[in-house]
Amino acid sequence: MRRLAENIKIAFQSLTVNKLRSFLTMLGIIIGVGAVVAVMAVGTGAEQSILEDIQSVGTNIISIAPGSEEVQQMRPGGGVAKAMAGIEEDQIVEGDLYLEDHEALEKEATLITETSPIISKMSTVSYLGGSSQILVTASTENYTDLRNYEISKGIFFSSSDVANSSNVVILGQTVIEDFFGRINPIGEIIKIDGKNFTVIGTLESMGSNIMGMDQDNTVYIPITTAQNKLYGIDTVDNIMVEVENEDLIDKASNEIENILRKQHNILTGESNDFEILSSAIMVDMISSVTDILSITLSSIAAISLLVGGIGIMNIMLVSVTERTREIGIRKAIGAKNRDILIQFLTESVVLSIAGGFLGIVFAVLLTGALNNFTTLTSVITAFPIVLSMSFSTIIGLVFGIFPAMRAARLNPIESLRHE
Repeated sequence: MRRLAENIKIAFQSLTVNKLRSFLTMLGIIIGVGAVVAVMAVGTGAEQSILEDIQSVGTNIISIAPGSEEVQQMRPGGGVAKAMAGIEEDQIVEGDLYLEDHEALEKEATLITETSPIISKMSTVSYLGGSSQILVTASTENYTDLRNYEISKGIFFSSSDVANSSNVVILGQTVIEDFFGRINPIGEIIKIDGKNFTVIGTLESMGSNIMGMDQDNTVYIPITTAQNKLYGIDTVDNIMVEVENEDLIDKASNEIENILRKQHNILTGESNDFEILSSAIMVDMISSVTDILSITLSSIAAISLLVGGIGIMNIMLVSVTERTREIGIRKAIGAKNRDILIQFLTESVVLSIAGGFLGIVFAVLLTGALNNFTTLTSVITAFPIVLSMSFSTIIGLVFGIFPAMRAARLNPIESLRHE
């Protein structure tokens, strides 16, 4: 232990003799470790943000979309996406969802507590002389309960508004700021695609989602109003269902599937023309995607660690040449080949570990900047730090072994003659 401490001390002394050269040698390790830790921090932060968004809606939520699973894979992209996904024509099952499906689930399903059909479309919203393209979300009176939205002022539309296709609207905070400023919008008339709507309520601010989309730049209207007065359609984009608790998700999914297959007259052996997605499935999908993305980007970033290792090997070979006489003197006074080997290997590892430490500092500064100046959320965990430091240590050992062996094999007599 004492000899190891002495070797480390000598290693630091050797590195501080040429500070700039040592720093430039460590630069590849610093960038590599910093990039790996930062990329994995961004991946972890993104995953946590997405999971928080999903959990804010509820882990007991099921979403039903029209079309088979293969159709979902194809959107958007048509034939190109189909070819890339390896989807055969006979696998594709188109389909639609209707208000009648929502009503059937309300009547027949025993494991769900709420169900709400949804239509979402971009439309022109105008007030006085101003207009803008804004997302219009149409649903039923229980939509806020399903999404855990809070009313800021006024009220949400009622079951009577849905039944009568009333021209009433609830505004998100961004819409209020853009059109009304500090004026109370309750009771005001706005136009959606040229048709008058009375503002009856506003929602609390929800901010941006993980994709950077402003969730407050939305207005909400009864679904029947959207179908009958705005868009002239009888279908819905999807149906959101709430289950009593997440333990019943699988049973509820099976129950929903049976009800909708009967509702759509799908025979035994035929594929579904709808897709059922639970929060748990979405969480698994998101975790898999972010893990793959983090591993891929980290692998690319790790290339700079290899470059750093080559730099360490190069500088250690230069160091062996510069210190040939020193090696000869040490061997002349009794140092063995093993002692020289360990000394130079220690210097290589110390150089690599120092670079790894500075890389972590660089990653902390980088992720701090990302958190403060961008919409990205970065979370540094222990795993990438341990992984990067372990890898940089291995780099030091692997790329330091050849210079260390070359130093250990030097002939002491020839080394003493070296100028």
